[in-house]
Amino acid sequence: MKLLKIKCSLRESVGKKDSRKLRKQGKIPCVLYGANENIHFLAPENDFRHMVYTSNVYLLKLDIAGKVYDAVSQDIQFHPVTDKILHMDFYRVYEDKPVSVDIPVKINGVPEGVKEGGKLALEARRLRARGLPGDMPDVLNVDVSGIGLGQSVKVGELDFPGIQLLDSPNLVIASVKLTRTARGVLPEDEEAEGVEAEGEEAEGEGDEEKTEEGRTEEDK
Repeated sequence: MKLLKIKCSLRESVGKKDSRKLRKQGKIPCVLYGANENIHFLAPENDFRHMVYTSNVYLLKLDIAGKVYDAVSQDIQFHPVTDKILHMDFYRVYEDKPVSVDIPVKINGVPEGVKEGGKLALEARRLRARGLPGDMPDVLNVDVSGIGLGQSVKVGELDFPGIQLLDSPNLVIASVKLTRTARGVLPEDEEAEGVEAEGEEAEGEGDEEKTEEGRTEEDK
């Protein structure tokens, strides 16, 4: 995981009124869980932007009133309209204790199915992983070069040293979709539709001629 250090301050008071005041000042009310007691603190909103508005996973060094805590983000509350950060929860982690975090997936290679005209679809952009903080990678590299047309790679097929994937083994991470071009159906369909349309048009013209001829004979 990437490392991010943030300078924080203890909150003098808690409550909705105090939280609104902090946000107007460009600061975010936060809570750190997992320590001996829950710690209420605050930090500048801009200091969290590198962590929040990215797909990267960060191990945080929270310097709260001179004491540093290792932590990971547990929950972030956003404003429903402006998307501004309203509140953040963190959980303290220890070097010798496993932690569970969501890690982004990175696709590597060009699938065989794509070379044959298929389309690669990324079904899972993040996977839940558990392991020691020091063993957690920045991304989960998934090789898709061997996937053929109509095939996929699932969680149960992956193995990463030092960590355990917590998602269902049957969860599809990436697949190669069969396109109409890959099936070889599109050109044949278009040709068949064209021939059928021409046949119907010719048949219709013949009927009109017969009808007109019939009427002429009767008139005679």
